[in-house]
Amino acid sequence: MTALVRRTVLPEASAGAVDRAMHTLGLAGVRRDKGVRTTIPAKDGKRAGDLLNRDFTAAAPNRTWVTDFTYVRTWAGFVYVAFIVDVFAQRIVAWHVATTKQTDLVMVPLRMALWHRDREGRPTVAGELIHHSDAGSQDTSIRLTEHLELEGIRPSIGSVGDAYDNALMETISGLYKAECIRTTVFHDGPYKTIADVEYATAGWVEWYNNRRLHGTLGMMTPVEYEQDHYAALNREPQPV
Repeated sequence: MTALVRRTVLPEASAGAVDRAMHTLGLAGVRRDKGVRTTIPAKDGKRAGDLLNRDFTAAAPNRTWVTDFTYVRTWAGFVYVAFIVDVFAQRIVAWHVATTKQTDLVMVPLRMALWHRDREGRPTVAGELIHHSDAGSQDTSIRLTEHLELEGIRPSIGSVGDAYDNALMETISGLYKAECIRTTVFHDGPYKTIADVEYATAGWVEWYNNRRLHGTLGMMTPVEYEQDHYAALNREPQPV
């Protein structure tokens, strides 16, 4: 015998009818969350010009630093991780993790980078270094601007909402998320607190600077690339 199946054909409903029905029942559709917005322009709109014009090359260390920060979700809430990268060898010269996006998020790594370079015996020279960032309110703050001027560092700021104006830093932030945060290589298990993020970031930065081979550097690490640069400057001429 052939079984007979009765099919019920439902009338099509318009989007408006569905919306009204859901509203009556107290229902709401699921929305995709927007990414956390980290670049918020200053209210007065005043900022330095873009001195790089998307040219992320440098003739030597301490000529161009790029900086930016990203966010990491933890069980305790969002934390923010700021980096400063020397363009010459793409070396991370400083980083800082904080629970807020206040000015100290970018001030602390700047002071750390200056201290670190001085400790290495390679201090910055007034007038030679460009500090490039996006147009976030932290990077256009009076405190940071005054500190850059005090250190003889030229500020450079890209436009709002244009990742290409700080493309190198965007790339490194992406590597950080992919290689550190989204794996269990540098931290086993979920990120519960800011301490977990600091621990993982410290391990990743050490690996990135000292052991990660970079194709753009001729399969060398950033530290090796810088050392080769200084070695070439100090190399004694060989007799003919």
